[in-house]
Amino acid sequence: MNASLDVVIGIWKGLFANILAEPAIFIGLIVLVGYILMHKPLHECFSGFIKATVGFFIMQVGSSGLVSNFRPFLVGLKDRFDLQAAVLDPYFGFNAVNAGFAKMGWTTSLIMLALLVAFLWNILLVAFHRITKVRTLFITGHVMLQQATTGLWLIFIGVPLMQNSIWGVITCGILVGTYWAVFSNLTVEATQDLTENAGFAVGHQQMLSVWITHKIGARIGNKKRSVEHLELPGFLQIFNDNVVATSTLMLIFFGAILVVLGPDYLASHKFYNPQGGEWFIKYMFKTTIQFAVYLYVLSAGVRMFVAEMTESFKGISDKILKGSLPAIDCAAIYGFDAANGNSILFGFLFGAFGQFAAVMGLIIFHSPVLIIPGFVPMFFDNATVGVFANHKGGFRAVVIVCFLSGVIQVLGGALAAGAFGLAQYGGWHGNFDWDTLWPCIGWMIQNFGSLAIGAVILLMLLIPQLQYLFNKPKYFASTDTAEASN
Repeated sequence: MNASLDVVIGIWKGLFANILAEPAIFIGLIVLVGYILMHKPLHECFSGFIKATVGFFIMQVGSSGLVSNFRPFLVGLKDRFDLQAAVLDPYFGFNAVNAGFAKMGWTTSLIMLALLVAFLWNILLVAFHRITKVRTLFITGHVMLQQATTGLWLIFIGVPLMQNSIWGVITCGILVGTYWAVFSNLTVEATQDLTENAGFAVGHQQMLSVWITHKIGARIGNKKRSVEHLELPGFLQIFNDNVVATSTLMLIFFGAILVVLGPDYLASHKFYNPQGGEWFIKYMFKTTIQFAVYLYVLSAGVRMFVAEMTESFKGISDKILKGSLPAIDCAAIYGFDAANGNSILFGFLFGAFGQFAAVMGLIIFHSPVLIIPGFVPMFFDNATVGVFANHKGGFRAVVIVCFLSGVIQVLGGALAAGAFGLAQYGGWHGNFDWDTLWPCIGWMIQNFGSLAIGAVILLMLLIPQLQYLFNKPKYFASTDTAEASN
């Protein structure tokens, strides 16, 4: 039995590492299969595969550049001032869980098996969409790994009888797979509305906040006063240009953080080389302006791969997984920002302000867990809801939604990191869903055990049923495959 399980895990690890965890290649293969199923000529299938893969790689260059260049400065605040704090970042959360697994003596390979169960369960829910009313297949590989890891930790610490067992793995797979299917399905209407039926949904870490923003955006703001229609007086009109706005505001925002860190700290960590004669002010300008560069690159990649994905997935939706949509990286919606990137920028900034305000609150009220904001939740969560907020409620909605999102991320993250024992390992997952929905799930598991897991799964599966009940005529229209009446 163990030998067979090891073989399954080994095969799955290979497939995951080489395909699913390489989203550019995975997306390219999906496009290729989709075009083949549509009986496109071979040269068009090959062309679509190349363009989708290259487009996704370009997007990854932009998103990876943003993370690798600007995450160290936020984390640097922890080291610079010797703070005993948990970093709000999915990669730090992933490392914290792995450290916890090592200390407890649990088998980390079980994480990959839980991920496999979750992925197969998501496919099954989509395959039986006429019963489940689930329309979305979650295919954001790196996010899937992070979420399966944290989900397994919550189950193992909450239900001791399931620790390091196959039953714990299967339970985690069904729980996390249900979350992927149901909450990416929640984003369908919002994403289709924003993108004018581009044919995909958001499959990431802030799906609940996307749904909330779509529902309340118009009520707290005015779409006619959107970011792209801001009337700036005099010289401020230069900020109507996204490159100018992004470069200037990031020079102020990250420039201030670089000043706080100081040239000595930056030099000691090899970010800045004063021995080469470089002025610190020039280093600040060169570093912060790259934010605009990477954001531009990211948007260019999005436009390329989304065009191919939108067209080709019809083949899969018609022939294999009827009535389905791909749920992909949240960055895919950045190419649909009507404000040409300024909604992304303002979403990030006001989310950051909310996070810093909440951190000050933790300090003032002597919280037992201190949080260091992480770049990934700060940017990708808040930039994403910023685009949706602007689309529904304009600039005012961006300000309110993103600021509150930042506050909720820090307060929920501090609560979760302490409650689930990961503060001691230095990190928590940090994205919106994992600072709101999953702390509630974790608390239920800790207090009510396996019964809570079953109840949570059933409650989540009820959500698409309610969605369908309140929108029968249009519910399946976005897939172009299932009858609206079902």
